[in-house]
Amino acid sequence: MKPALLQTNCPNLKLIARGKVRDIYDLGEHLLLVATDRISTFDVVFPNGVPDKGRVLTQISRFWFEKTAGITQNHVVSFDVADFPEEARAYADQLEGRSILCKKAPVFPVECIVRGYLDGSAWGEYQRNNGKVASGHDLPAGLRQRSQLPQPIFTPSTKESEGHDINITEARSREILGQEAFDTIRNTSLALYAFAHEFLQTKGITLCDTKFEFGRRPDGSIILIDEALTPDSSRFMVKDSYSPDAAPISFDKQFVRDWVLSTGWDKNPPAPVIPDEIVAQTRQRYLEIFKLITGQEIS
Repeated sequence: MKPALLQTNCPNLKLIARGKVRDIYDLGEHLLLVATDRISTFDVVFPNGVPDKGRVLTQISRFWFEKTAGITQNHVVSFDVADFPEEARAYADQLEGRSILCKKAPVFPVECIVRGYLDGSAWGEYQRNNGKVASGHDLPAGLRQRSQLPQPIFTPSTKESEGHDINITEARSREILGQEAFDTIRNTSLALYAFAHEFLQTKGITLCDTKFEFGRRPDGSIILIDEALTPDSSRFMVKDSYSPDAAPISFDKQFVRDWVLSTGWDKNPPAPVIPDEIVAQTRQRYLEIFKLITGQEIS
């Protein structure tokens, strides 16, 4: 097993951003997105990473981008380093299996979260606000943590460059995006969640919630960008373990969230170092969800 790749080093490429996970290079006509092995929780990046995590994210995204092409266009040009411009191919040892050559599409400043079950921050909001969540949805009384909702709901948040993202109402999201973009993004997000939820149920996995990002192309079309239905952007639970009365088995970052909350960390930088055994178990969960979703071993 190779050590975790915490950042790329491609000096002859134009680096324009290092996000929580991805290093982004401007190649002129296209962008190059490289998923490192960095890991974050509560919008703070940990000082150590999870080996192979970036490869899992990229190849799971590839699976879903191909599966959902009939629902929405996406930003993919190629996952194959052989198709990349010559100056990028020189760094194949860093890029292979963890990078996407993609279309440029400036991102909308809203995180598009869809929830089919009451968990995470929505569960806390439900308890505090008499059955109402920050997106403005009034939910039935008497729900418990992990209850399946009557129907999936769209719960957007801001996309902050620093600090924590902020949950917002659908109405505020509509103000930020405009009516046309809001309707397209909301409806597409719900359609993607419904498709993936049904598919994953056949694999013994419950998709509790997930997050999407969208951008607009020069021709005005709105496309899915960044990643899709990965263990970084979704809560994947073993189907038979996920109920209001059970402690669910997860295949995502929840394992790290649970550990870090047990340390008493206040969710502000700097994040603590993740112990080796937590790193190893997290890596195994990422590899396992890849196999469950795709039916293949990581390549």
